Amino acid sequence: WADFRAQARLPGGPSSPRLAAVKARILPFLPLAAAFACGAPAHRSACPTTDRALPAANSNGPAAPGIDVAALERLAATRSYSLGTPRPVRITPDGNVLFLRTTRRSFNAELFEFDARTGSTSKLASADELLEGAGLELSAAEKALRERTRTALRGIVSVEVSDDGRTVLLPLGEKVFAVDRATKGHRQVDVGTGYPDAVSLSPDGKFLAFVRDQDLWVVGTDGKGLRRVTKHERDSVTYGMAEFVAQEELDRTRGHWWSPDGRTLLIERADEATVDTLHVSNPAAPERDGTAFRYPRAGRPNADVSLHLVPRSGGRSVPVAWDRAAFPYVRAVDWPEHAPPTVVVMNRAQTKATVLAVDPKSGETTTLVTEEDPAWVNVPEGPLWFADGSRFLWASERTGVWQLEVHAADGALLRSVALPGFDGGIQIDQDAGEVWLSGSEDPTSEHVARLASLDASPAWVTTDAGVHSVVVGRHGGTRVQIDAAPNGARTWTVVDRSGKALGTLESVAEAPPNLPNVTLETVTLDTRTHHTAIVRPRDFDPSRKYPVVLQVYAGPGVTTVWNTPRAYFKDQILADTGFIVVRSDGRGTPRRGRDWERVTSRDLITVPIADQVAALEALGARHPELDLDRVGVMGWSFGGYFSAMAALRRPDRFKAAIAGAPVTDWRFYDTAYTERYMGLPEENTAAYDATSAVVHAGELTRPLLLVHGFTDDNVYVVNTLALEDALFRAHKDYELITLGSTHMTVDPQMEAALLTREVHFFRKHLGVPASTAISAPAP
Repeated sequence: WADFRAQARLPGGPSSPRLAAVKARILPFLPLAAAFACGAPAHRSACPTTDRALPAANSNGPAAPGIDVAALERLAATRSYSLGTPRPVRITPDGNVLFLRTTRRSFNAELFEFDARTGSTSKLASADELLEGAGLELSAAEKALRERTRTALRGIVSVEVSDDGRTVLLPLGEKVFAVDRATKGHRQVDVGTGYPDAVSLSPDGKFLAFVRDQDLWVVGTDGKGLRRVTKHERDSVTYGMAEFVAQEELDRTRGHWWSPDGRTLLIERADEATVDTLHVSNPAAPERDGTAFRYPRAGRPNADVSLHLVPRSGGRSVPVAWDRAAFPYVRAVDWPEHAPPTVVVMNRAQTKATVLAVDPKSGETTTLVTEEDPAWVNVPEGPLWFADGSRFLWASERTGVWQLEVHAADGALLRSVALPGFDGGIQIDQDAGEVWLSGSEDPTSEHVARLASLDASPAWVTTDAGVHSVVVGRHGGTRVQIDAAPNGARTWTVVDRSGKALGTLESVAEAPPNLPNVTLETVTLDTRTHHTAIVRPRDFDPSRKYPVVLQVYAGPGVTTVWNTPRAYFKDQILADTGFIVVRSDGRGTPRRGRDWERVTSRDLITVPIADQVAALEALGARHPELDLDRVGVMGWSFGGYFSAMAALRRPDRFKAAIAGAPVTDWRFYDTAYTERYMGLPEENTAAYDATSAVVHAGELTRPLLLVHGFTDDNVYVVNTLALEDALFRAHKDYELITLGSTHMTVDPQMEAALLTREVHFFRKHLGVPASTAISAPAP
């Protein structure tokens, strides 16, 4: 499911809206990691992986059902039945679709091509064939980038395609391969010695650029003319790579961009001399060296980022001029074919964003659009230029609701169109002049809308309930419509410009034996409509009262309640062991308007806890089988933070909590995310203290299980260790599981092991369903 949701955003904590659109689909459903001891075969006998039930506290009636170990392992091995689904990466000018796909229980992705003329599919390349069975080693930078983009796949994960669609570039570890689509032949490009990071292909397909040893290099796709284009001045300087906060929080993974003619590159220079260096190591593998990361914590210095225009052959660079002191963040960069290079910059508080047009000869800039918001500015996709360079599209929230703006090349506003429920996705069919958008006025669904021309109004292309998205070809007229229906059906339909179906991208994913038993409901809280999801056991007995588990994220930019049962596989496995699992989306979540989202500004916990508790109580009044005297809470990342704070702040409602990879004090988290929502620590000290689990550790009165990976380079393990130390010093009981994993855990054995531990933890502290007569539900 996570992979399905991510594929609709091409190109691809918490994040700003663009990457948050991806993380919103990924983070709520990432299984927590496994207990570290349970990940080691030698210790597996000590792990609770059988289906026996622990003694239940305060239970009356029969014991709860045991854990379905086979179902648990199947869910983990198939990554919630997402492995084997197609992931479109590019629609070529001739209308064909390039897509990645694994087998049903493999993370190894291969590249396929769908022929729009014949409707047939053929394999274009695989890592095993290209590497002739040799292993694939990744650099530290590549591993970090995959962590930033939540890329769990292996094999072919990066695909570069020339503008004419003929040449496909496939970076595979230290080797780079060029594939000719016409002949299906391939050749290895000689890139010299050492790992080539951040590989990109020139628009004409004749050159590639990459980063090695902190500098940008260029070589022909024929392997000739290898040249170092930049020369870093000191060890703290890197050319051509996006810095940490750009990758993790600003939705920008590139650090260099080709001119349309391939003669010039616009290159990022990042100087991290003043950025804190944090070291990550795995104590379970002390023979391995630790890894140093430049990580800017809230209130601490960021990287000094600048942009430079450099000839492909090297030589004198031209700096891009803007007020970098006032606008230190580079949010987005684009170099359209018939328009100037365009850069979106933001101030550190992220209350102001400016779109700049760059003179490619002098480096001087002109302001095209400015956005301001006293809380924070959401910057979606864009600006998106039309092929002739006469106009561009920009989505704005300045009126309080999203609207799509059409601007002239000089920035003048020509027209705006209201976009209720817009979620940040904009695509242009350049040949037809059509604009495609994504969003929904129902936040549990997602739909596709189309503007037939810039004078038209958006018309919904999809109207059925569910989650729908589209990948649109800039040329060629082909698009891929991706649908996930409330009945669990998934389709990837290739259609032409007229809407005629040309065929489907076949999924080889394993089919689940059954779908989750989920019910979506709305509750009204102080005149506000909140969306919730309830997952009951398959053997649900309406005469019994069940302990409740709140599965939560509750952070900015993330929706967890979706109108498709495939979002709830893990919830169902938990429910089937004797719980009712609940989710709800309160204020602070996206696509509900500016005021709904910005209410959490400068305090990320008070309103989310109030809304989650109120929604639980409203559901409990409606459904007496929900035993609100026995409620647990669990989450990962921001959800882990919420869970820890819920145990501390509302012990009257939450009787046990599992906090996975939690931020425990916002001073430990990165600048771009934290300061967007909390402001600078020195300017909002009281709020930083009030929202800190570490500060309030002495108030713990409920069972708390902390889970964290030692090699997490997003939410560093110092978060959990600081909370553990504070709990220990306050003489508080808690449980701790440390893992040899990063923030993203992909090992199926680990996933299965921890869900087992979660079940036993909640059963120990919440008990089992009670054979108690239930009165009629409240009206």
